[in-house]
Amino acid sequence: MARILCIGDIHEPVSRRKYLQFNKDLYEEYECDQVVFLGDIADWHAVSFHKHHPEAPGPKDEYKLAFKKIHQWYNAFPNAFICIGNHDERLIRLGEDNNIPKRFIRNFNEVWKTPKWNWDYSHIIDDVYYFHGTGNGGTYPAPNAAKKMLMSVVMGHIHSAAGIKWLASPQRRIFGMDVGCGIDDTAYAFAYGKHQIKRSIISAAVVLDGIPYHEIMPIGKGERYYDGG
Repeated sequence: MARILCIGDIHEPVSRRKYLQFNKDLYEEYECDQVVFLGDIADWHAVSFHKHHPEAPGPKDEYKLAFKKIHQWYNAFPNAFICIGNHDERLIRLGEDNNIPKRFIRNFNEVWKTPKWNWDYSHIIDDVYYFHGTGNGGTYPAPNAAKKMLMSVVMGHIHSAAGIKWLASPQRRIFGMDVGCGIDDTAYAFAYGKHQIKRSIISAAVVLDGIPYHEIMPIGKGERYYDGG
């Protein structure tokens, strides 16, 4: 069975500065052999359906910034499974709203120059369902999804949700794991949430032989991955 590193939403170019190193360290520490990104690789604030922040870059500049950051991840994890997130889909949705057929939209590997990444909406590895989580919510998003799927689930999407809950019957044991994320809450792209009490949980996870382990990133002052944020 696989030893999988699960990376939360990174929303490039606005991830936490040391989140990449944190995941590289987890990969080595747990001797992982596979990697799954839980989606929202790019933020695409510039083509959002919501109001744009006045300090945000335009589409061309955001793409350049995101491309550079995404290639740092690609260089670190050149073979990975990518769960397509709702932010990743923004260009596709924009095309649909303007009646542009999908065949005229470049695929993700072409856009980001990531030929070895396997982009899809979901991936099943060792009977565990990995997906971004678009459309899912509640207090425990992943466990809620696991109940619906009747199988173990690992997901991102809800930045303030993180952790593991188990469900068991006389014949079966499954889990739902919310991975958290790696975003910088102070970035322009998340200004809409500045008055929210709940904050993003900066974390990642691993699934070893089908068993989940959730890892909080130590980012407090004086801790290993503190970045001044």
